Amino acid sequence: MTDAQPPETVPGSLYRAAWSFYLALAIAGVVWIGVRQGEITSGLFFDPAGWWIDLGLGLGCGAVLLVSWRLGRRLLASIDELEGQIRDALRGITPAEAVSLAIVSGFSEELFFRGALQASWGWVWGVVIFALLHAHPRTFIGVWMLYALLAGTLFAQLTLVRGNIAAAVIAHVLVNALQLRRLARVATAQPV
Repeated sequence: MTDAQPPETVPGSLYRAAWSFYLALAIAGVVWIGVRQGEITSGLFFDPAGWWIDLGLGLGCGAVLLVSWRLGRRLLASIDELEGQIRDALRGITPAEAVSLAIVSGFSEELFFRGALQASWGWVWGVVIFALLHAHPRTFIGVWMLYALLAGTLFAQLTLVRGNIAAAVIAHVLVNALQLRRLARVATAQPV
């Protein structure tokens, strides 16, 4: 009897599946907000008079999250294991595709979790559900879920303070873009 080998992924399949998932999540958020409010105004997305505040807060909170992950990498071996699994999943995705996934995932998740769910059920439920959906299959309460709890709390507070999702989207996209690009670049460089 031979050892079972993991199924090989078709190049681009994760990329297409992720785009499809995030498009569906964004549509669900839009429908939820539309049904709840009757209309979706630009005020949900940004404040034209205070866009620079959203930009600064988003970049600042994104930087805090990136530094906290970097510190965690030095202290917790489980982060290296998790990053290895993410690198394996990203194999075949170019760094540019990773950045595009970061943009679509950051926007779609914030539209759904902060724009729709938080506005309907409150920020605590939004954060808890966000974190639970980031639970890692091997370790239900793992480092990724705890990090998502921290990130979700920051994103929720940004949305509450600013009254729109712009700062949360900027922070989320920044974190995802830098992390996914780094991991995709390493995954592409590793031999298959």
